[in-house]
Amino acid sequence: MRQILFLLIGLLVITGNAQDKLNGVVLESIDGKEMPLPGANVYWLNTSVGTMTDENGAFSIAYENSYSRLIISYVGFKTDTLTITSNKSIRHVLQATSALDEVTITSRKLATTRSYLKPTNTMTVSSDELLKAACCNLSESFETNPSIDVNFADAVSGTKQIRMLGLKSPYILISTENVPAIRGASQAYGLGFIPGTWVESIQITKGAGSVVNGYESIAGQINAELVKPLTDNQFFLNAYGSINGRLELNTHFNQKLSDKWSSGLYLHGNIRNQKFDNNDDSFLDIPLKKQINIMNRWQYVNGEKGIVSFINFRYLNDETQSGQVDFNPDTDEGTTNNWGSLINTERFEVTTKLGYVNPEIPWQTLGFQTAFSYHKQDSYFGLNVYDIKHNSFYSNLIYNSIISDSRHKVKTGLSFTLDDYEELVNANTFNRVENSYGAFFEYAYDDLNKLTLTAGLRGDVHNRFGFFLTPRLHLRYTPWEKSALRFSVGRGIKSANIFAENQNIFSSSRQINIRNTGGKIYGLDPEIAWNYGVSYLQGFNLFGQKGDITFDFYRTDFKNQVVVDYENPFEINFYNLQGESFANSFQTEVNYNAFSNFDIRLAYKFYDVQTDYDSGRLQRPLTPRHRLFANAAYETELTEKGERWKFDATYNWLSQQRFPDTSLSPSQFQLDEFSPTVGTLNLQVTKVFSPKLEIYVGGENVINVRQPDPIISADNPFGSNFDTNFVYGPIFGSMYYAGLRFKIK
Repeated sequence: MRQILFLLIGLLVITGNAQDKLNGVVLESIDGKEMPLPGANVYWLNTSVGTMTDENGAFSIAYENSYSRLIISYVGFKTDTLTITSNKSIRHVLQATSALDEVTITSRKLATTRSYLKPTNTMTVSSDELLKAACCNLSESFETNPSIDVNFADAVSGTKQIRMLGLKSPYILISTENVPAIRGASQAYGLGFIPGTWVESIQITKGAGSVVNGYESIAGQINAELVKPLTDNQFFLNAYGSINGRLELNTHFNQKLSDKWSSGLYLHGNIRNQKFDNNDDSFLDIPLKKQINIMNRWQYVNGEKGIVSFINFRYLNDETQSGQVDFNPDTDEGTTNNWGSLINTERFEVTTKLGYVNPEIPWQTLGFQTAFSYHKQDSYFGLNVYDIKHNSFYSNLIYNSIISDSRHKVKTGLSFTLDDYEELVNANTFNRVENSYGAFFEYAYDDLNKLTLTAGLRGDVHNRFGFFLTPRLHLRYTPWEKSALRFSVGRGIKSANIFAENQNIFSSSRQINIRNTGGKIYGLDPEIAWNYGVSYLQGFNLFGQKGDITFDFYRTDFKNQVVVDYENPFEINFYNLQGESFANSFQTEVNYNAFSNFDIRLAYKFYDVQTDYDSGRLQRPLTPRHRLFANAAYETELTEKGERWKFDATYNWLSQQRFPDTSLSPSQFQLDEFSPTVGTLNLQVTKVFSPKLEIYVGGENVINVRQPDPIISADNPFGSNFDTNFVYGPIFGSMYYAGLRFKIK
């Protein structure tokens, strides 16, 4: 560890400085307002001397009399060449363009973009894309994105879980503003704790992510950027209601307090107090729910000193009731009168971010992040009790600089995490403390033309796992015009939070067994996997309209995995992998602007996800091998008054899915080996009356597909055959909703 730290310190001092400098600022025009453009490339023509603009759009670059042509470029903007005759400060506004640095996938407003320049296979989903569906929370923000699968966890909780590359969300690093957020105690329900209106954009990265963000990412990373007090609307209101009884209200209040301080107050509340049992199995199709969610953000910007800071406070209280229609928590808790579940969650968070840009050397920056969270969940599922307390602390110090010139960038830093768990499973207590500290170094090369790569290595010391290394590599090469060929490889390691990640196991009569093999996490070993990926992006023009096509293949190989074995219908078994476990994922996607303001997105995915269970090698249960996706979006031209119509349709088709083995059950409770196929259609129409007001109506599963009898032994929920974990499709049927958005800039 000491040698790694000395290496990092040594690399920090390898930075270039020029005695004569040219200073300036690069701006963009938004609705007639000139705003700083951070991250723009600035370099001298036919030289290796370059830099990037900071958060305030400012730059400082080495200057010599022989330098005369200055290039300024940024993805999505026209590249400009300026003639420079002296080192007097300059001010330049870049104009937006549809140039091929980025491709519009679903909208002329760059609703979803892929970069041809980044080494990672990353797509950015803007707020425009999120508005195409009823994105009440983050778990519902991926309905129009084929890279993420959205599934129900079980037949009673109503919880939506996501998958990437055929793997569940615990294998995805989910962060907010690059701070790990959905992990530990919040893994099962945490996506429902981030309101959709709070999200400014989402970055989805397939494959192993950056070492800067930690060692836990295996399948990929999802980062949600939240709205900022300085740039968000001064006032925003979103009201939503649906026929399944859900009512929701979101309000944003933002105020600029001084030339440096801004503050925002974000309020979210939702309630569902109507009971529905459309399939007459005596169980609620959708749970009853109440949630209060409050966030207060403070933003500090000091351009002269190069300081940007955020301080966030958040409080959440969430109550979910599910089970039989006649269940009354006041009289039936702990009895066999009626089967019911109640989940009470209280969560408090404080996060801080501090960024510093050296005004004299703008390519040298320093960032420091901290996050503390307190999470308490008290819950029961029938006669099963599960309580968890989780205190978590995270900190990350990041230093950015260049080596020689802006083609060679480095990031390095230190991180520390602490997790304190207290869990009660029926009468058994499971307590543990995990902490780790580590150092990382990441080198990025960009030849400003065909090749970019990012190579990273981090070393961590964990109180339970000991010392381990996490290498990551991402490479992008452009073989010809409008193309990007990418390759990635990386290693990930994580603790298996077997109860918090699999709370659906409590909604059954299965006996819970842990095969204790002397591991450090409840007798189990950490999960370790390698992820390999290759992808190809090609832009094209067809009939005068733009489009692109993507092919990607990823393989995840587990060196160890905590196997969750449902193959005995009376038990749930957790044990370390003995043999092989892998996930192969292939996806092809076509995006095409068929005609003005009309976009089509088509995708096909193939999964081969297999694990060696005690009973042999099997396909992972309830994972479709084939998936088809189609999305069509159209909007009318914007009128002088700011009016327009927007139309969106999304179709998903899932192939048959393997059920866990039920051959040991009585014949009336045995299921077929595979589920039927499932196809669903979602529609939404939005009427924009002005830049201030819009109304939307929509429907999910408008063709009214339903899974018959999703609960096994629903008429005897306290019997030995009761199970809610065989869900492959919708339960409620068609769901229609309406809402409005009002904003004051």
